[in-house]
Parts: sequence; C-alpha cells; structure tokens
Amino acid sequence: MSDPSSGRGPEGERRTRGIGRDVFELTKPGITALICLVAVGGFLLADPRSIDLARLGILVGAGASASAGAAMLNHYLDQDLDRRMKRTRHRPLAEARIVHRGFVFGGGVGLLAVGIGAATVFLNPLTGFSILLGGMTYVVVYTVWLKRRSSWNIVIGGFAGSAPALAGSAAAVGGWTPGVLAFALLVFLWTPPHFWSLALLLKDDYARAGLPMLPRMDDIALSGKVVVVSAALLLPAAFLLGGTGAVAWPVLVILVVLGAVFVALTAPLWKEVTSRVARRGFLYSGPYLLFVILAIVANSPLLAGGFRAAFG
Repeated sequence: MSDPSSGRGPEGERRTRGIGRDVFELTKPGITALICLVAVGGFLLADPRSIDLARLGILVGAGASASAGAAMLNHYLDQDLDRRMKRTRHRPLAEARIVHRGFVFGGGVGLLAVGIGAATVFLNPLTGFSILLGGMTYVVVYTVWLKRRSSWNIVIGGFAGSAPALAGSAAAVGGWTPGVLAFALLVFLWTPPHFWSLALLLKDDYARAGLPMLPRMDDIALSGKVVVVSAALLLPAAFLLGGTGAVAWPVLVILVVLGAVFVALTAPLWKEVTSRVARRGFLYSGPYLLFVILAIVANSPLLAGGFRAAFG
C-alpha cells in the first residue's frame, strides 16, 4: 500500500504535479518565450545570411534560463503586492502554495547566473553582458527600485525587453549592429503602450496596490492620450529600422502597417478612455510584437528560401 506522506501514490503524485506546475508558473513561461523570440529576432537581424544553429541554440537556452530566473526573483520580491491585486493574487507565492521561499530566491539567482555564465563562456562576453543588463534592469531597476515609486517604472524597465535583441546580435556577430539597435528601440517603445493599456483596463486594481502604473493616476484622460502617442512612436521606430538597411522593403511595409493598426485601435483613447478600447489595445499589443518578430524572421534569405522550398 502506498504512503501518501512519502510522495508516492495518487495523492503524492498529484501534489508533485501541482508543485511542478507552480514552479513552472514562477518562470513566467509566456514572457520567457517572448524574450527568446526577441533574442532570435536580434540574432537573425544581425546576420540574416548566415545561421549558426549551435550558437542560436545556446543563445535561446541561456536566454530562457536567465529570463526564468529573473521571473522567479520578480515573484519573490513582489509577493506582497501580488496578494493585493486581483490579477495576481492567485500566483503561487501569493497563495502560499510554495512555502519554501528560499528555494524561489535561490532558484531565481541560480537560473539567472547560469544563463549569463553560459552565454559568456560558450558565446562571448558581450552576449553575457547583454543578458546581465536585461536581468538587472528587470529585477533591480524595475522591480526593486522603480515599480513602487515612479510612473516611469515601465518606461525605464522596458529596456529589459530590449536587451535580448542586443544579446542576439552579440551572439551572431560579436557586436551590436545598427539594425539590431533600431529593433531594440522598437521593442523598448512597444513596452509602454502594452502595459499602459493594461493599466488603464485595471486602474482600480493598480490603485488598490498603490502602484503608480500610469503616466498620471489622477488624470486618466491624460494617460489615455499618452497611450496613443506611445503607440504612434512605433511608426518612426519602424522607419528607423528600415533606414538601417537591415530589413527588405516588404518587411518595412509590414512593420508600418502593424504600427498603424496599433495607433488606429488605441486612437479613441485620445477623446475618451473606455475599458473596451483599453482592452482592445492591450490584446493587440502582444500579437503586434509577435508579428514584428515573424517579419524579421522572414527577412532572413535562408529561412525565406526554406519556406519557399517547403511550401512552394
């Protein structure tokens, strides 16, 4: 007969699976996947005519490890805030489903260190430094310093999402190319309209937690206008990327159209802030960045040729 307390048997297996799901949730898998895609975009953009699959694989593995570690540290540092917000109160630490918080902190530091170390040793120091910049911006600058103190938290913290593009460029060619710097800027500018649309949608939840997540918590009308302006900044960023010569003109057209749709969807916020428009902007922002990355992937002649061979 199995002993439930030993971790064997049906109850023990369910408990083990539950802990496994909770630990996986702590790594913020959706964000980690997006971080890896941005890194792949930077890698392909830096050298679209040559793809070293071994280096790309190391980059993705190191980036995933570092991103997962930074996410765990974010959960650890924000557990008190998570309990106060409806959106986050069911997270593993907020509900005390994981009681060994030292494991979360140690695991986060370990995964972040492994990602930085692997990139430094197996790729080059600049790649490791780029990942370090992203991790430190997210954990120290955003989570510890700015998140609870300033409405500029998302603006400055947005650099954490740009750093993977720099890491991709460093892994591919050993430096930061002009095209990848422009791509990193586009990702940086994408962050405010993405999160501010969410903050408009959940403004009461953020206010309850005492987080200054909008340009002006006491002036929602102004915040709506800032979302529209921040979305519009994606258009000159796309033209800047095209101006570096890093992408072909059809890709530039795609980027401009994607940005124009973002502006059109959020434009009504200029006159009136409504939950419907804020939700629409937030729901589009994720696919927007995904399609931008896919367009950059399609910019690679090697991949484009492979697609034509497979489907043409």
